[in-house]
Amino acid sequence: MARQPLGNTLPDFPWNSLADAKKKAQSHPDGIVDLSVGNPVDPVAPGVQLALASNAEAPGYPTTAGTAALQDAIRGNVHRRTNVEPEAIGVLPVIGLKEAIAWLPTLLGMRGERVIIPSVAYPTYEVGALIAGATPERNDDPAAFGDAAMAFVNSPSNPTGNVLSVEELRDVVAWARENDAIVASDECYLALAWDDDKKPVSILDPRVNDGDTTGLIAMHSLSKSHNLASYRTGFFAGDPKLIAELLELRKHAGLIVPGPIQAAMVEALNDDDSESLQVRRYAARRAKLLRALTEAGFRIEHSEASMYLWATRDEDCRTTVDWLAERGILVAPGDFYGPTGQKFVRIGLNGTDERIDAAVARLAQ
Repeated sequence: MARQPLGNTLPDFPWNSLADAKKKAQSHPDGIVDLSVGNPVDPVAPGVQLALASNAEAPGYPTTAGTAALQDAIRGNVHRRTNVEPEAIGVLPVIGLKEAIAWLPTLLGMRGERVIIPSVAYPTYEVGALIAGATPERNDDPAAFGDAAMAFVNSPSNPTGNVLSVEELRDVVAWARENDAIVASDECYLALAWDDDKKPVSILDPRVNDGDTTGLIAMHSLSKSHNLASYRTGFFAGDPKLIAELLELRKHAGLIVPGPIQAAMVEALNDDDSESLQVRRYAARRAKLLRALTEAGFRIEHSEASMYLWATRDEDCRTTVDWLAERGILVAPGDFYGPTGQKFVRIGLNGTDERIDAAVARLAQ
C-alpha cells in the first residue's frame, strides 16, 4: 500500500495565497504596510534580553517541566490574571503556543474523536485535529457539542477579537463536565482588552469553573504581550493531571524550552510593567486605525480585545484584500479562518508607529 503523506490531508498553508497581494502592496512607492500577520515589531524589554544573555553559557540539558523559578513565575502570573490559587494548577512551558496547539490533540490521544473548534478560528486548531487523526467540527454552541472529546475555545478571539462572557464560558465547562471532555482555552490575547464592559476572562477563573480545573487547560503565549515571538515562548496551565500527562509525553518527544529562554521567560512573566507598556502601544495604534478604517467606509465588528480589527466592506474578503494592497496595505482575508469569515478581513495592530501612520494616511486619500 502506497504511503499517504500527512501533508496531503491538511489544508493549504493560508498565507501562501497572499503572494500576489503582497507583491502588489510591496510595489507601493512608500513601501508595504504589512498588517497581515500578528508579528511583533516592538523591542524586547532590556531585562528580558539581559536574562537571556546572562544564561547563554549554560551547557546542560534543560528540564521539560521548566526550572523551579519558571514554574513559580508561571503560577504567579496566572494567579494575577485569573485569581486561581497557584497550588491548584499544573504548569508547563512550551516551545511557542502554535507548536503546542498543533500537537495537543495528538498528545491527548484524540485519534478518531470529534474536536470542536470555533466557527471562525485560528487555523492551527483545525490542523492540530487533522494531524491527530481527529475530526474537527466548527461550532460555537456548547449545547450542540454533543459527545465530542475535546473543544478549543479562544477568548479574546483570533481573528475577531470577540470576548466570551463568564456565563458563556461556564456553559462550555458544564458541557465538558457532562461529557468527560477536555477544554483547551487559547488565552494568548488576554491582556489586550479595549472595552471595559467586555473584559476577557480565563477558563481557570473560579467564577467560570467554581474552583475545579478538572479537564481544563489554559494556553498562553508571551509573543504578543512581551514581543517574544522570536524566543518561542508559551505555557499551559490547568488540570494538574492533564498537565502531568502532557509533561511525560513531551519528555519522551524531547519538546523542551531551551534553558536560556526559560530564564528570559521568568523575567518577562514577572515584569507586568513592560506588558502594560506594550498594551498602551497597541491601544494607541488601534485608535488610529479604527478611526481611519471607519472613515474609509469599513465596519468594525467585535474587536473588543486582541491585537486585530475584524473589518468588512460587505464584499468578498479577497476583493477587500486587493483594494488595500493597491494602497500598499497587506491584511489577512477572513476566509483563512473559516467560511463565515468570507466578507471580513483581519487587520493587525502590529505595525510600527510610522507604518501605522502611513496606513492611516493612505486610507484617507
